[in-house]
Amino acid sequence: MADLIPRQVLFGNPERAAPRLSPDGSRLAWIAPHNGVLNVWLTAIGPGGGIDLRAAEVVTDDTDRGIRTFAWAHDNRHLLYLQDTGGDENWRLYDVDLETMERRDLTPFDGVQTQLVAMEPEFPAELLIGLNKDNKELHDVYRLDLVTGKLTKEVENPGYLGWVADSRLVVRAAFEPAPDGSLRVLVRDDAGDKWRVLLEVPADDALTTDAVGFSADGKSIVMITSLDAETARLVSIDLASGEREVLAADPVSDVSDVRISPVTKQPQIVTFNKDRSDYLVLDPSAVDDLAAIRALSPGDPMFTSGDDADENWLVAFSNDDGPVHYYAYDRASLTGAFLFEHQPELARYQLSHLEPFEYRARDGLTIHGYATFPADGPRTGLPTVLYVHGGPWARDAWGYNASAQWFANRGYLCLMVNYRGSTGYGKAFINAGDREWGAKMQDDLTDAVAHAVGQGWSDPKRIAIFGGSYGGYAALAGATFTPDLYRCAVDLVGPSNLKTLIETIPPYWAPMAAQFHRRVGDPAKDAEFLWSRSPLSRADQIKIPMLIAQGANDPRVKQAESEQIVAAMKAAGIEHEYLLFPDEGHGFAKPENRMIFYAAAEKFLARYLGGRVEE
Repeated sequence: MADLIPRQVLFGNPERAAPRLSPDGSRLAWIAPHNGVLNVWLTAIGPGGGIDLRAAEVVTDDTDRGIRTFAWAHDNRHLLYLQDTGGDENWRLYDVDLETMERRDLTPFDGVQTQLVAMEPEFPAELLIGLNKDNKELHDVYRLDLVTGKLTKEVENPGYLGWVADSRLVVRAAFEPAPDGSLRVLVRDDAGDKWRVLLEVPADDALTTDAVGFSADGKSIVMITSLDAETARLVSIDLASGEREVLAADPVSDVSDVRISPVTKQPQIVTFNKDRSDYLVLDPSAVDDLAAIRALSPGDPMFTSGDDADENWLVAFSNDDGPVHYYAYDRASLTGAFLFEHQPELARYQLSHLEPFEYRARDGLTIHGYATFPADGPRTGLPTVLYVHGGPWARDAWGYNASAQWFANRGYLCLMVNYRGSTGYGKAFINAGDREWGAKMQDDLTDAVAHAVGQGWSDPKRIAIFGGSYGGYAALAGATFTPDLYRCAVDLVGPSNLKTLIETIPPYWAPMAAQFHRRVGDPAKDAEFLWSRSPLSRADQIKIPMLIAQGANDPRVKQAESEQIVAAMKAAGIEHEYLLFPDEGHGFAKPENRMIFYAAAEKFLARYLGGRVEE
């Protein structure tokens, strides 16, 4: 029997992660713990891309939630990072001057959310950010001077979803939502010019349309869109004529990622996320690069960072049975230098593979997913955890997944399912989830269980449903809509009442409200419908033990969403556990809170499914 992997190794802080190359290629920064809290570390890069980890120094001083995302300014001097308070998602932008080690709060506004909009090499000491300072529902665009810290409003937001700037750091594209869920892509020739419509995007294409960036000359824009196609393709659109050129397309999968040259602004490598990632090289100069990179590791490469000269790249390799590996890659010599792994302790343990599978839903739709079996022992009659991804407009993918490894290591079969409404499979598949929360989307999960039982993989009397956010909703729906299917359920920050969920979305989600109304339901028009799809409406049907966890500061799924159904279960005498974290939001950033939750969930699952427990 495989050794138990400690929860600390699976869910604690990584040893090192998220490396970023400085714009001049001379230094490497990454996130790693300092006194138990994630901070940014820095060291020089030697010949051949090597680094001396012993010479690294910590350059930030977060002592609370930890830094999870950061970026280099193009001046090679300032490191930028975002941080909120207690999970409230009112992000502030901070910087560190690496010459003086001065640290600043660049957006010192209470109750205001900062978004990074754009940075460009030609303007190394400036960046564009979005702030909902004047209207909580809308982010205006500000220019930030990193020398003085001065903020200057550049564009006032009349109701747009997002912005795209060109290489001159001028905002020249915007997304305008309509009440029916459709979008208009607006462009302009220069700052101060009038906006004009470049694209009319029907509602069916809204979730499969996004901007990548402007060409170097600013005369065209590269976008991902499913317009006039079934899947999302990479296209270049001439701004004067509106003519579209298809650059990359796949008949069954959407474009999931694009690497853009920082020099030419042209697409180099396109990724399609299938059972595993598939790659298409568009830039002839990158053909040898991709071949050399693929030879470095058996994992799927992700192009995470690079210098401004496009001479050096950073590549992360995701493996399903081991830690994420990071390499520095030199384009001139076609060689890579190993940097580090995100959690090297994983190499001491036997991990499992994520095995792609597919099945037919009851209405004939093909559904894809991943099955993760225990690394040793039988593959039949297993206690099973149906692990439902959040979003729902997201997807599970092949690669390292801490939760899947945890379940498998404890003796469970883990099923991850890309139910209808998930991304990556074309617009018909994602739109098939419209108004199907608690209905066909839930049926896809039920059918996944039937498939696993039919294959002999799963013991039908020992199946749990487990998820966060939308996955938490699915766990609640599983316990209420199909109460005889599961032995127990775990809900992490999942909504129990769809009407109150949509009525209490964060104010800055207001431009996206039409999408919720179209794809879930409109509280003003569909109150009864939303109630019928709400687990709270059938709380009296719950027959199984429940574990519910919630962050008190969650701005997306408010605390009331958990407490409504907890109160209903308490009144009905239904067995349950409720964990409320006063210093967390939508998910748990602090490792000590993650340890509490996963320890409780592990004991909970073992009590009802019979798996192993780390004492």
